[in-house]
Amino acid sequence: MLNPNLDDIQLTKDDYERYSRHLILPEVGLEGQKRLKAASVLCIGTGGLGSPLLLYLAAAGIGRIGIVDFDVVDFSNLQRQVIHGTSWVGKPKIQSAKDRILEINPYCQVDLYETRLSAENALGIIEPYDVVVDGTDNFPTRYLVNDACVLAGKPNVYGSIFRFEGQATVFNYQDGPNYRDLYPEPPPPGLVPSCAEGGVLGILPGLIGVVQATETVKIIMGVGQTLSGRLLLYNALNMTFRELKLRPNPVRPVIEKLIDYEEFCGIPQAKAAEAQQQAAMEEITVQQLKEILDSSASDYVLLDVRNPNEYDIAKIPGSVLVPLPDIEEGGGVEKVRELVNGHKLIVHCKMGGRSTKAIGVLKQSGIDGINVKGGINAWSQEIDPSVPQY
Repeated sequence: MLNPNLDDIQLTKDDYERYSRHLILPEVGLEGQKRLKAASVLCIGTGGLGSPLLLYLAAAGIGRIGIVDFDVVDFSNLQRQVIHGTSWVGKPKIQSAKDRILEINPYCQVDLYETRLSAENALGIIEPYDVVVDGTDNFPTRYLVNDACVLAGKPNVYGSIFRFEGQATVFNYQDGPNYRDLYPEPPPPGLVPSCAEGGVLGILPGLIGVVQATETVKIIMGVGQTLSGRLLLYNALNMTFRELKLRPNPVRPVIEKLIDYEEFCGIPQAKAAEAQQQAAMEEITVQQLKEILDSSASDYVLLDVRNPNEYDIAKIPGSVLVPLPDIEEGGGVEKVRELVNGHKLIVHCKMGGRSTKAIGVLKQSGIDGINVKGGINAWSQEIDPSVPQY
């Protein structure tokens, strides 16, 4: 339990009216509301998870909220990042979030850190806050947030989402486990698709973010049983909740300093390997692809390796769909071999990454391919704006 000097915290007349439904709860009462007003919370990210948790932390009466983000609002964010509105597209997310927070609670102090969290700045940013809430979506930053919280002695309220599933827990609290007890080693780069690649149900981060906000408020007030030592798993399709026990690993490495987390997660090596693969791979631009299509040439096959639902959204005329997972599993390789049958193979996906992987797999089976740089996104931007971007 955090222990501020509550004698120094006074509720105003507006506070009594605003938080009356809290004050009549015996578990909250006057002391609990004072604790919320005295508390400071740092939220890393204002995306799908950060949006609902910031809204509810502000509404609950948290006195000071810090926000770390360096991104701008995009139209594709609005399906799930409910703190942002259409009028904020193209503008900084942290400014959008602050504007909405102050609309809900004009008495909240909002600190903005428009920067990428790094090993150089993390401890300095985290130090003034009582609780850290992790709303990030990538492994390097999750390890960084975890290690910084361990070194600074701060509770880390964690959540993550993917497609229809989410999870939440509390790390580094009351001698409980930390993130490295759940994930001792990061997965290989690219193994876990991002939301941009795999998609996410827009409602899902709302629920997980609210769970994070609830845990944060409980930690501050010192009430109830937190998720420390318990991993909550949620499946939106089946509407099921499961719980797994988490315990500190007695032989885990001791965290003594912050490190290069991109290096730790293998990002530079993966980028170098991808660059090497692309350098050895023949590529064409979407303008060159258009010239081939306009020439009515018949000596090529245009292969689309996206998923079927993506193909339904947008397609390049004349393309044939064989999804990357089918190629990686082997069955799609033979289908491609039948399609090629002496023709040149041109391969595209959404932005060029999956088509690069597909060509690498096909090459191992003796099938050469030409990659379309930028994929169908580049086609939409540079050739045919009527093709939807998603």
